Amino acid sequence: MTVDFEVIVVGGGPAGLSAALYLARYDRTTALFDTGRGRSTWHQVNHNYLGFPGGIPARELRERGRAQLAEYDQVTVLEHSIDTLRREGEWFVAEGQAGAWRARSVIVATGVVDHYPHFEGWQEYIGRSVFWCITCDGYGCRDCQVVVAGASDDAASVALQLQRFANQITLLTDSFEPTISAAFLRRLERHDIRVIVDKIATVIGEDGYLSAILTKGGERIEVDKLFSFQGSTPQSDLARQLDVLCNAQGYIIVDSEQKTSLPGIYAAGDVTRLHSHQISTAVHEGGQAASAANYFLYPPDLKDD
Repeated sequence: MTVDFEVIVVGGGPAGLSAALYLARYDRTTALFDTGRGRSTWHQVNHNYLGFPGGIPARELRERGRAQLAEYDQVTVLEHSIDTLRREGEWFVAEGQAGAWRARSVIVATGVVDHYPHFEGWQEYIGRSVFWCITCDGYGCRDCQVVVAGASDDAASVALQLQRFANQITLLTDSFEPTISAAFLRRLERHDIRVIVDKIATVIGEDGYLSAILTKGGERIEVDKLFSFQGSTPQSDLARQLDVLCNAQGYIIVDSEQKTSLPGIYAAGDVTRLHSHQISTAVHEGGQAASAANYFLYPPDLKDD
């Protein structure tokens, strides 16, 4: 048997939580699916969100969001994964191992999976001394020894930009087949940024904080912060199952109201674009997607178009 809601939100990060909160205040029965994974489940402290002097841990922001949703009977939080999404007439049916649910509208807020260097205990370092976003954590690199891990021009560009903060920068390809262009290699050389073509073997650190990286070639690199730029994969499979348009990188294409190419389907947060992956952006997009979904659900007599 399927359980009916007005809106299904897939993803319990900042975008999904924001969407569910807006929908609750629109008095829409909403199912929020949260598997407890994603960027906001790591250890980072967000310092860019207005109203939190000293910053707020991303995990705490999630906890506060869940507590805020608990005030509303309209929202049912389900800690289940959704594996398939299909259309049946005016309904969308979401299914997983725990069951099936129907709604007239769906908001996809499934985020991305980042590709970090893997070494023993690497998960404890993410958000403490291993980062992926210069906008979020570049400022915290002042007077630090920074290693940028990546083998592309994007990684080289970030290494150059981090000079504004860090006093020593090393680019470690973490690959034996780098694709950094000759133009970027010349730029790195002009700015005295050393390039090491090698892979991470292990690290030296404690309680999630790095002190050195040991490479497979036997080199030791002293380090305070590691920025990983080895790409990420948008979790857009559910949208693709409905033939929703995605860009070449796999991100779901949306308009300014978070509408996808399929009426009734919306997307919000990191799964929607290659840039501007910020918690503040995700919260905004979640609210906008919910507002658009709420309007979609109105009968024609209540609409102004």
